[in-house]
Parts: sequence; structure tokens; C-alpha cells
Amino acid sequence: MFGALAALSLLAAAPSANAAEALQFRVDPAWPKTLPNSWIMGQIGGMTVDAQDNIWVLQRPRSLTDDEKGAALSPPRSMCCKPAPSVIQFDKAGNVLKSWGGPGGEGYDWPEQEHALRLDGKGNIYLAGNGAKDQMLLKFTTDGKFVKQLGKLAEPFGSKDTNSVGRVADIFYDAPSNELYLADGYGNHRVMVIDADTFAFKRMWGAYGKPPLDVTPAPALYTPDAPNFANPVHCVKIASDGLVYVCDRSNNRIQVFRKDGTFVKQFVYDKDTKGSGSTWDMQLWPDRNNTYLIVADGTNNFIRIIRREDGSVVNTFGTGGRQAGQFHWVHALAIDSEGNLYAGEVDSGKRVQKFVPNMKPQR
Repeated sequence: MFGALAALSLLAAAPSANAAEALQFRVDPAWPKTLPNSWIMGQIGGMTVDAQDNIWVLQRPRSLTDDEKGAALSPPRSMCCKPAPSVIQFDKAGNVLKSWGGPGGEGYDWPEQEHALRLDGKGNIYLAGNGAKDQMLLKFTTDGKFVKQLGKLAEPFGSKDTNSVGRVADIFYDAPSNELYLADGYGNHRVMVIDADTFAFKRMWGAYGKPPLDVTPAPALYTPDAPNFANPVHCVKIASDGLVYVCDRSNNRIQVFRKDGTFVKQFVYDKDTKGSGSTWDMQLWPDRNNTYLIVADGTNNFIRIIRREDGSVVNTFGTGGRQAGQFHWVHALAIDSEGNLYAGEVDSGKRVQKFVPNMKPQR
């Protein structure tokens, strides 16, 4: 059905012969600094960076085991530790600047499981969740004051509904249009675009720019030419030239669109990867042309550095493990203006690591 379109797909090759001259990263094992108040972080649902290169982390306190949060039990089991708040702001040196969030606030439904996080540069922060009933998007000030909610904590409404979301995995704020692009997500099979102020629906699309489908039973996964987004649709980013990049995680591919949803091309990586797929999150190298895509593969536990122009892999780093620079389910990425990369892990990883580049972005 999509044979002609599939011809545009590019299968990833091994790193190029010039990899040694390309973008590389080394781990900074001292970041972040020890958390205050005997805090410990759980799984890392999402991350973003503000204009001052502070790093914002959305983590999952409820993912901690009793052994990990022993000091918070009643009676305490151990001297350490206590769950940190869901939202934490770090400075570049790894110090905690601000923290807030979690269930129990007035006027909104906090997610069952924290996931997406994004700033708009106007003092607002957006977040969502991927729990079974997380059919909502939340807007707060950066001090944690509730502003607005779309949808509610409920059973799924489906990919055709325009007044709710379906377990959003990622959010991207497009400043020129004041629009939010949602990777929607773990329940729905679409990219959804809404107004950032009113949350009014603007447009949506599924794989190849077609109308999104909720198929029962679900289609087979790990099919790089699948006519539908699999679950989860796990990331959405917009490059400097206006192209929209979407992680169709379980189909092992990145699809590229124009802002109106017109399909442009796709890149496929390790097409035979099972488990949870090969394209978990992505960041754009912050130079003028966004020369590279930096893509997390949480199943194979490494990061690909990809030439954005043609989708070719120019370098990789990381491997499975628990030492500094290794990964267990690398899930979310953030990048600052100097090219420092932050990688957060879920499952039992439960940490953020910082990676320093071998070059500075050229602007």
C-alpha cells in the first residue's frame, strides 16, 4: 500500500568511516550533585532545558521501591532516602534550584505516571503522563502554579477525539505559531497540534500524514512500513527549517513531516529490534542548521548520532550497563545551547547522566 512512500525510507548503516571526526560525547560522572533533603529520583519521564541552560526533570516518585524510599516509610526503614518532588530544576553545575509537583494539588488531575515536559519561554511549563487514565495535558507556571488543563483523568477517548489526549509521550512548543505539538502517544496514534494559550485543537495526523487510526486488534509491531503509528508515538521535535520529526518507537523509525502534516520521508534504525523499539527520544544538535539528530535507543541501550540531511549514522555511544556512560533503558534526552546532552533512564535505571560534546555548536 505504501510501496512508493517506503522507497523514501533510509535504513541506518554502520557509523561512517569519518566517525572519529564527527560529533562525540564523553560522560561527566559528577553531574548532578548529591540531592538535598535525602531525596532520591525515580524513573525519568521527561526533560527540557530553559533559556538559561537550566535543566528541568520530570521524574516518577511513585516508581521508587520501599528499599529506595526507606526513610519516607512509617515507621522509617532506613536513614535514606525520600522521594524527590516530581519536577526538579537543576543549574548547569547540577545544583537543585527549584522543585514542586505531585498528586493532591487543587483544580487539576496529576498524571498517574509522569512523562512529557516542555517550556514555552514565557514562564509556562507543560506536562503530561502515560498512565492508563492519563488523558490530559497540564499547564503550570515554572513556580508550579496551575494554569490550565486539557482533558481529564479517564478511560481513553481515542485518536479521533479533539478535546482530550491519549497518554502523551512528548511535547514541543513552536514559538512562531504559539502551538504545541503533542506525540499522542501511548494511547492514541497521532501527532496532535493545539494552541498553547487556549488549548484549542488545530490539526492532527497519523503515520505518513494519513488520518490517525485506532485499530483493534492492534497491528503487529516492528514493521518499518506499517501504515499506522504504533504505540507509543514517543517524540516530536521541530528543526530550524520547519521539518517535524516524530519517533514511531515500536516501528523502529523516525518519520518526517511538514508542519501541516505532509509526509516527507522516514528513517529506519535496526528494523529487527523487538522489545520496545529503537527510536525512543531525539534531540536536535543546536547549531544553525540542526546538523545532527541525537537519538536514544532504550532497547539496545545506546545513542545514535545521525546526520539530519540523509539519516545516516555518523557515530554512536553507550552500551547496556550501570556504570557511568552506560545505560539501562535510556528514555528521555535534553540538550542545552552549548551542546551538553542529558540522558534520563526508566525501569530500574532511575538516573540522569550528563554528556559533554567534543565540539561547540556553530551558529
